[in-house]
Amino acid sequence: MSIRQLPKIAVAIVAAGRGERAGQSHEGPKQYREIGGQAVLARTVAAFASDETIGPIAIAIHRDDREIFERALGSLSEQVIAVEGSSSRQASVYCALEALRSHEPDFVLIHDGVRPFVDQTAIARLVEAMDGTVGALPAMAVSDTLKRADDTGLVIGTEPREGLYGAQTPQAFPYRTILDAHAKAADADPHGFTDDAALAEWAGIPVRIVEGSPENVKLTWARDIDMANRNLGGFSGIPDVRTGTGYDVHSFGPGDHVTLCGVAIPFERSLTGHSDADVGLHALTDALLATCSAGDIGTHFPPSDPQWKGANSDIFLSHAAQTVVDKGGRISNVDITIIAEAPKIGPHRTAMIEAIEKIIDIGPERISVKATTNERLGFVGRKEGIAAIATATVFYGMVK
Repeated sequence: MSIRQLPKIAVAIVAAGRGERAGQSHEGPKQYREIGGQAVLARTVAAFASDETIGPIAIAIHRDDREIFERALGSLSEQVIAVEGSSSRQASVYCALEALRSHEPDFVLIHDGVRPFVDQTAIARLVEAMDGTVGALPAMAVSDTLKRADDTGLVIGTEPREGLYGAQTPQAFPYRTILDAHAKAADADPHGFTDDAALAEWAGIPVRIVEGSPENVKLTWARDIDMANRNLGGFSGIPDVRTGTGYDVHSFGPGDHVTLCGVAIPFERSLTGHSDADVGLHALTDALLATCSAGDIGTHFPPSDPQWKGANSDIFLSHAAQTVVDKGGRISNVDITIIAEAPKIGPHRTAMIEAIEKIIDIGPERISVKATTNERLGFVGRKEGIAAIATATVFYGMVK
């Protein structure tokens, strides 16, 4: 049986979901986001609309999406029947099937709106597998080892994968048979079915597996949409890499050690300041905050606030690192230059790197600490204090 011998083949597409797992976007739910310059749902519809032997096409959409639907599909919206879907996939399929009732198709292909890469070969295999009583399901044999886990994430068993398949859509059925099964399910109110083959099993309708396609993926997560966009040559973004700089200076006062980059170094004097006066960590804190326009160390920890008197500066740096993470950043590299005539920094460099590593949670190969003198010039050269310059590089994803 070929697709050309079955002119009465309709399509029911479900596209009423909100797509929460894909995150929020100004383009709307994931079925309306663009891949390769075209909305996902438009590509899905085009895969069926291009075949003259298939029609009509009914699409269940969310009641709030009529405007965005018509904008996304353009002229294709005039070739389909758009109906209001429901709160579950199962109920939305039923809405789309009911919209096809007056057209009296022989068979129906039920498809997810966010599977835009179905092709004519896959559709033909489905139609070949159908007859008046049997449905057809495209699927891929499971190749990964399957693990069962408890509520805490601990593995409690390994499941045999022989005979297991990952289901895809479109799923093909005799129209009247699957419509009656959906009506029966709506009346009986069983638990929600995640695909129509499961509902068919419940209703006693035999379903035959046919070869699926690895390209026929469902776009579930934001990363799926980004990858599809890149594969279609539609990605025009650039890495959002930002660099921030920080500078700090403290004068000497009475004491027996200085704290630099989280390490206490014995010395004849101490640095004065409201906190521990760690110029290295203060400069790095400002550098990190600069990458996301979050002000400076004084914005978050005012020197007028007595609670920060004598505080360890790892508190400040940890806060800045968390601020970067909360803004969607990932610290790539940090570099600190300490400017001092004394004490010697070299013997303490490894300890400093280890201290910073623990605070901001990046590898030691991404942390640079070095020192220089001021050639006896200025206040540093006169041994009146110590200064530090820091640079931070942070990756914030991609921008268009």
